[in-house]
Amino acid sequence: MVKLTMIARVTDGLPLAEGLDDGRDLKDAEFYKQQVKALFKNLSRGHNEASRMSIETGPYVFQYPSLYIFDNVMIVLWLLVRSSLIFSYIIEGRVCYLTMCDRAYPKKLAFQYLEELRNEFERVNGSQIETAARPYAFIKFDTFIQKTKKLYQDTHTQRNISKLNDELYEVHQIMTRNVQEVLGVGEQLDQVSQMSSRLSSESRMYADKARDLNRQALIRKWAPVAIVFGVVFVLFWLKNKLW
Repeated sequence: MVKLTMIARVTDGLPLAEGLDDGRDLKDAEFYKQQVKALFKNLSRGHNEASRMSIETGPYVFQYPSLYIFDNVMIVLWLLVRSSLIFSYIIEGRVCYLTMCDRAYPKKLAFQYLEELRNEFERVNGSQIETAARPYAFIKFDTFIQKTKKLYQDTHTQRNISKLNDELYEVHQIMTRNVQEVLGVGEQLDQVSQMSSRLSSESRMYADKARDLNRQALIRKWAPVAIVFGVVFVLFWLKNKLW
């Protein structure tokens, strides 16, 4: 399944377009986007000049917090999850088209998906690529990305089976490398720092949520008592008023 799509100018790493998502398809989307931006930065420096490449995102282990409340005590469990995603990119006309998919997703489909994006992006925006001055200048291209992404999601459709059987499009010679090799130690340390900051931020968020849950628990506990006292008071007042 296609999880993430980004397009950038190779000469300076400027992001040009992105397949927007609502966050449900991909946990820790921002972390992966930081990896992609680091890759674009490397490409702008002339590193990793292969025009087509697959990059494994592992073997990173991510920790996802789960919050539990027991007897008004907050318990946070950090679950270990091993990454099973892979980046694929092509570079044409000094533009990098990149997507991230499940490891089991056919490499052939991933690169054909990128080729479709490249053809349309060059047709619609080709004359403006060099002059784009701000990030995501072609954000409207998201509409085409989403439409094309839907066509490639299900690998068992007749359309995609035909593409997989297309002998004229081969990907056996495309190099596969690990993200540690591609990004280098410096970028990895930056990402570890970013991950630590994110985890601290999430811990604060869960602490706030725990306080809210405690407040709600107190309300549920004492609200019935308050209602009973209120009803008794009203009845007592009415009795005195009538008599």
